Amino acid sequence: MTLWNPIKISYKNLMAAKWRSFLTVLGIIIGVASVIIVMAIGASAQQLILDQVSGVGSNLIGILPGGSEEKGPPATVFGTIITTLKYSDLKSILNKDNVPDVVNASGYVTGSAVAEYRDNNFAVTFQGVSPQLINVENIKVAEGRFFMPEEETNLARVVVLGADRVRDFFPNEDPIGKTLTIKDLNFTVVGILEKKGSSGFSNTDQNIFVPLFTAQKLILGIDYLNFIRAKINNPQNLNQTVADIKTTLRNNHNIKDPTDDDFSVRTTAQALSILTNITDVLKYFLTSIAAISLLVGGVGVMNIMLIAVNQRIREIGLRKAVGARNSSIITQFLVESVFITLVGGILGIILGILVSYFASVIINRLGYVWQFLITGQSIIIATTVTILIGLIFGMYPARKAAKVSPMEALRYE
Repeated sequence: MTLWNPIKISYKNLMAAKWRSFLTVLGIIIGVASVIIVMAIGASAQQLILDQVSGVGSNLIGILPGGSEEKGPPATVFGTIITTLKYSDLKSILNKDNVPDVVNASGYVTGSAVAEYRDNNFAVTFQGVSPQLINVENIKVAEGRFFMPEEETNLARVVVLGADRVRDFFPNEDPIGKTLTIKDLNFTVVGILEKKGSSGFSNTDQNIFVPLFTAQKLILGIDYLNFIRAKINNPQNLNQTVADIKTTLRNNHNIKDPTDDDFSVRTTAQALSILTNITDVLKYFLTSIAAISLLVGGVGVMNIMLIAVNQRIREIGLRKAVGARNSSIITQFLVESVFITLVGGILGIILGILVSYFASVIINRLGYVWQFLITGQSIIIATTVTILIGLIFGMYPARKAAKVSPMEALRYE
C-alpha cells in the first residue's frame, strides 16, 4: 500500500464531514499559529532590546551598586535599593592615576515626580546627571546649553529637557528661560536636547535632566548614586579598564576579597549576553504555554479518528479478510491522522505568519523599530510538532482498528 491511498481516504473523510473536520483541525490551527506568533514576537522583541543596548556603544562601561555573579544580572535589576555607590567613586574613576583609559564618566540618580508649567502637569522621570553626560552618551544640545560644572556643585536649579518634554510642556513657545516646577521647586530651563530616541532601557527624549547634586540633595534627599557610566578611549582597552575600575572601587570600599564586592561592573557585551539569556528563557516559556493548545487539538484529532474507526469497521474487516496485516491497518490510520494534523499545521503556520506581520506593521506605526522576524526554526518546530501529535494521538485509534476481528467486522451493522 502506498502513502497516497491513505491520504486520499483522509481527504474524502474530511470532505464528507466538513464542519466536524474543520472544528477538529481548528484546534491544531490555533495551537500552531500561537507557537508561530509567540516565537516571532519574542524574536522581534529580543532583537529590539539587543539593538537598543548595542546602540549605547561598545566603549562604555556601566558600574552598578550591589555585588552579583559575573554572568548574572545585577542586584538592582530586581528593584533592590542599594546605597554602596557614592560620588567619591565617580571621582576616583575619573582620576587618571586610577583608571587611565577612562575619558569621561557620569553619575546618575533617577526619580519620578509631577512637573508643572502653568496648566500643564505631567508625571515625568527626571535624572540627576553630571555635566560630562553629553560627552559620555554623545548627546547633542539643540537649543540653549547643558549644565556647567559649577552648577553641579552649587546645587543650581536648572533643567535640560528631552525633545518630547518640550512638546508636552511648551508646545507653542520657546522654553529657554521659562520656569518649570518639580516637587514645588522652581527650575529654569537652560537647554533642549536633540531628539535621539531610546537606547537601552532609557529614552532621552522623555527625560528631564537636572544637575547631579541638585537631584540628590534638593529633590531626592539621598547621598548615593544609582549608576555610573564610563567612556573609555579605545574598546581594545575594555578588559584592562574593567580591572582598573574594580581595583579602584575595592580600594575605596576597603574590600580585600573580590567575592565581597558591593558593586557590579558590566560592559555592553556582558549586558547583551545577559539580556539574550533572559529573553530566551521568556520566549521559550511563552512558547511552551502556547504549545499546550496543541495538546487540546491532538485530543480532537484522536476523537475524530476513533469515530472514523467505528464508521469503517466493515471496511477494516474486509481488508483483513483478504490478507491485510495489522501493520498495514495501523499505517493507514496513522497516515490519516498525520494528514489531518499536517493540514492544520500548514494553515496554522500561514495564520501565524499573517498575524505576526500585521502586528509588526501596527507596532512600527506606534513608533518602534520593530522587525518582522519569522525564523525557519519556528516553522520547522511547528511542522515537527504537528507530525508528532498526529502520530501520538493517532496511535490509539490505529491500534484499535488493527485489533478488529474480520469475522465480527463483517457481521457489524
